[in-house]
Amino acid sequence: MHKAATEAVELVEALKPLVADACGDRDVVVCPTATSLVAVSGALEGSPIGLGAQNMHWEASGAYTGELSAEMLLTSGCTYVILGHSERRQYFAETDEAVNRKLVAALEAGLKPIVCVGESLEQREAGQIEAVVLGQVEAGLKGLSAEDAVKVVLAYEPIWAIGTGKTATSAQAEEVHALIRGKLSVLYSDAVAAQIRIQYGGSVKPDNAVELFSQENIDGGLIGGAALDAEGFAAIVKAAG
Repeated sequence: MHKAATEAVELVEALKPLVADACGDRDVVVCPTATSLVAVSGALEGSPIGLGAQNMHWEASGAYTGELSAEMLLTSGCTYVILGHSERRQYFAETDEAVNRKLVAALEAGLKPIVCVGESLEQREAGQIEAVVLGQVEAGLKGLSAEDAVKVVLAYEPIWAIGTGKTATSAQAEEVHALIRGKLSVLYSDAVAAQIRIQYGGSVKPDNAVELFSQENIDGGLIGGAALDAEGFAAIVKAAG
């Protein structure tokens, strides 16, 4: 919940020239607040930078005050949507079932979903990483065909490393990414698992991005606070080359 529409437009206007050369071989997407989507969409016109929303409802319409449908996001210029972010799970009681329903609706509408999974510090210390994270992966993708699964981006975000200043080491992040990739191989096949992007989201910054992105199973980043500064975000984008 950062930056009103005018501020968001200023950010992407500053970002566009900084990542212009990098957009040829990687996907760059910004996900501003809902009230900024239309304004940012206009600012991104003609740019290779994609636009995504931070959340959506699974229903097309109805008595769901305050919610946004997939169609509303599409008509606002979105091509991506983040689903199941840890803050949505933690503060708004979103369940794996809700994430799955949203994922199905997003795919049916033609949006590209970015589905977040991750464990808390308590779960990590209790040795529940595999059960929690892989459980979220399986429940989130429930009922999806291999054809639909490859359209999904997964984002591993250890809750204990978001906004805390703590960062999982590259080895810790890679270990969980490898577990997720292995789970995808079980759910689908090695070929399908290899096609699904798995991003890392846990206090990624310009000074740790290169090491994180050099790991075999880390395919990019879901950037939080560091994306609020155009030059810092651009540095992270370039680190993903």
